[in-house]
Amino acid sequence: MNLHEFQAKQLLTRYGIPTPQGQAVTSGTQARQVAEQLGGQRWVVKAQIHAGGRGKAGGVKVVDGLDDVTNVTYDLLGQQLVTHQTTAQGLPVNQVLVEQPSDIQRELYLAVLVDRVSQQVVFMISAQGGMDIEAVAAENPDAILNVYVGPVVGLKAYQCRRAGFFLGLTGSAFKQLESVMQALYRLFTENDANLIEINPLVVTGENELLAVDAKINIDDNALFRHAELAAMFDPAQEDEAEVVAQQYGLNYISLDGEVACMVNGAGLAMATMDLIQKEGGRPANFLDVGGGTTADRVAEAFKLILSDSNVKSILVNIFGGIVRCDLIAEGIIQAAKEVDLSLPVIVRLEGTNAELGRELLANSGMNLRVAQNLTDAARQAVALAQEAVK
Repeated sequence: MNLHEFQAKQLLTRYGIPTPQGQAVTSGTQARQVAEQLGGQRWVVKAQIHAGGRGKAGGVKVVDGLDDVTNVTYDLLGQQLVTHQTTAQGLPVNQVLVEQPSDIQRELYLAVLVDRVSQQVVFMISAQGGMDIEAVAAENPDAILNVYVGPVVGLKAYQCRRAGFFLGLTGSAFKQLESVMQALYRLFTENDANLIEINPLVVTGENELLAVDAKINIDDNALFRHAELAAMFDPAQEDEAEVVAQQYGLNYISLDGEVACMVNGAGLAMATMDLIQKEGGRPANFLDVGGGTTADRVAEAFKLILSDSNVKSILVNIFGGIVRCDLIAEGIIQAAKEVDLSLPVIVRLEGTNAELGRELLANSGMNLRVAQNLTDAARQAVALAQEAVK
């Protein structure tokens, strides 16, 4: 789960990591009030969306004067901001962050994430802050220092000093880096984060470190331990169908094809999508309904699929292990009646009572076609989708 920048900075502040003073608002009037409270003659107004590249897309403005704070806020709110990290539709701007500007002398990059190869937490550090770390890694990999943290001993002082020397820090900034890194490590582990990225971490004119921008991603599987963080979820920043899927325990990801898939098991779902592609079609989604498939869950899955107007056919690929195939077939029939299904549905069943399940589907009197194997199912689904497009 991604956090907005202002939410990430609230966490950073709680752990003692310095950030610019500011506040998130939802109207121009509120923005003006915050600017007045912050004082000064110049402010930064930043659109809050779950994507990077906001500055290049016009989502970050440095303004002079209270009227400009109000006007820029009104311009940003309600906008669909498109960046290189969003789709062509962009993401809605429902909040902006009004901050004091920072005295930036240098821009650094500091991130914490899990390295799955070494099975350790790793700090990624670079003196080339303000840039996409992917571009830095591609163009100048030696500009990145990776500091691996053993899960038993934790982050050590000498590792922080090594990072300070690598960044060329001196004086108070050098000393402060250790406290920032130790605080980040505690924040990362105590909140079950997948990623914390500060880009840029700036060195100010007073040789102090300041987190000017921040991105935090929390492990969805650990949110049951963090009710406060779970409450920060912003459904407006996510695909609407994917949000609904989460509510029903479905694993759903929207794609741009025309053949919808409904499968029980992530591996089987990936194989199904690959076979659709091999047969000349394009998957419209990834949809794993899970091992304990029920009629209600199948009905909700069909509703999600039908919410995509690009879908022309549906391939249901179920292996009946935990649940019998005849019960799955009954669930499919019940769900198809409930949602008044009109699109062609090709069903491949294997496992316990598979033959009985196929008979139920074939005798249902509905537009449910039974396939004998997965290749046959994929070919039928692709052919029917292509026929509907013509």
